[in-house]
Amino acid sequence: MEVHSLPVNYLPIIFQMLVAIGFVVTTMFATHKLGPKRNTKDKLTPFESGIEVVGNARTPISIKYFLVAILFVLFDVEVIFMYPWAVNFRDLGKDGMIEMFIFMGTLLLGFFYILKKGALDWE
Repeated sequence: MEVHSLPVNYLPIIFQMLVAIGFVVTTMFATHKLGPKRNTKDKLTPFESGIEVVGNARTPISIKYFLVAILFVLFDVEVIFMYPWAVNFRDLGKDGMIEMFIFMGTLLLGFFYILKKGALDWE
């Protein structure tokens, strides 16, 4: 028995999507129109975990912090690729060992590159 995909077969899915979207829109509209609107000074102030806001949020921060964080994530993710290799070390044999040396060599080249560029030097 062959099953054909006809547009009429998708009507229940389309109907369910329309009902879901309609429910969301109706609920949002109703809560916006029926809900209380009390804009007080306390309600409009920024809230950061109960701590009073001090200073400007737009103060410049050294790019070094972000650079170190990004490099940490980059090298951390690459080290994660070594785990499956270590688990399957014996099954991969000599070819697996050579491929891991190539991978680690590439990783070390990148590390030496960022050291040479001074990305980890603090002033």
